[in-house]
Amino acid sequence: MVADDLKNVQKIGFVLIPGFALMSYASAVEPLRAANLLAGRDIYALSAHVVDGVAGMTSSGIPVPATPLPGRGSGLHTVFICAGGTPVDWNVPAVLACLRQLARDGVRIGGISGGPYLMAAAGLLEDRDFTIHWEHAPALMEAFPDLAPRQARYVLDGNRITCGGGVAPLDMMHALISERMGSDFARRVSDWYLHAHVESSGAPQRGSMAERYGVNHPGLLTVLEKMEATIEAPLDRQTMAALAGLSPRHLDRLFSSQMGSSFLLEYRKLRLDHARRLLQQSPLSISEIAFATGFSSAGHFSRSYRAAFGEPPRSQRQNGSAGPR
Repeated sequence: MVADDLKNVQKIGFVLIPGFALMSYASAVEPLRAANLLAGRDIYALSAHVVDGVAGMTSSGIPVPATPLPGRGSGLHTVFICAGGTPVDWNVPAVLACLRQLARDGVRIGGISGGPYLMAAAGLLEDRDFTIHWEHAPALMEAFPDLAPRQARYVLDGNRITCGGGVAPLDMMHALISERMGSDFARRVSDWYLHAHVESSGAPQRGSMAERYGVNHPGLLTVLEKMEATIEAPLDRQTMAALAGLSPRHLDRLFSSQMGSSFLLEYRKLRLDHARRLLQQSPLSISEIAFATGFSSAGHFSRSYRAAFGEPPRSQRQNGSAGPR
């Protein structure tokens, strides 16, 4: 750290896409506010920006006062783009142009929750290490097949910063404040918010397989993990059993006793849940989603989807969904 740099106020901007999660935004903004309080002076200056220059509407319907998108000469050190909901709502050309211009001007660009998707759309994540909220990852990989996010809480890659959202920005801001002000000061900020356990960058976004499925048999966990990794090209029961070092009959007993289900039913549920996310978040056609989730035809997919969810795939696409992120 250079002493003169610490005397300067670092300007941090947040570009808000309608439907962004208040949790993600607050988890990013509040540590910077606390840093100013604990430093006894402004070391960070915060600003919020939206396309219409009036207010950003959160997913919970609470407006956040904001100003127009930043332009050249804004003096911003870092800009974070915050997005929630679904990618179909994120096609905002003015925002993409703004991000590209800021990047050309040397501004550090960050994305929170769905924000990395817009960074990808603006061409700012090529050959970069990055992450995105786990629910948005499938849509991003379908839209940008050359990009591969990793499931980390946050990733710092030079002048690109990405974060999964939720409460993970608390961990990310701890790292950024530590980068500028030192680890002791950053710890004081985290303690201010009772953030006693600061997660590392590469910590997982979701609970472990054992926690999510409520099982602990290592062979069954191996099969469940492989199921999640082979949604597009499902493996048969015999192959899965062999991978786990089990007989097919023993695998059947484990699914029945520990999950109250069967191999085929659980595999199909995983694939259909994945298909539902793609229907909500990706521009893929129903036929493309059918093949992306391992179904032999659009008709087979539609019948299975209706049986699972009580409605055809096209109804989900019409209704859409915006989860809390």
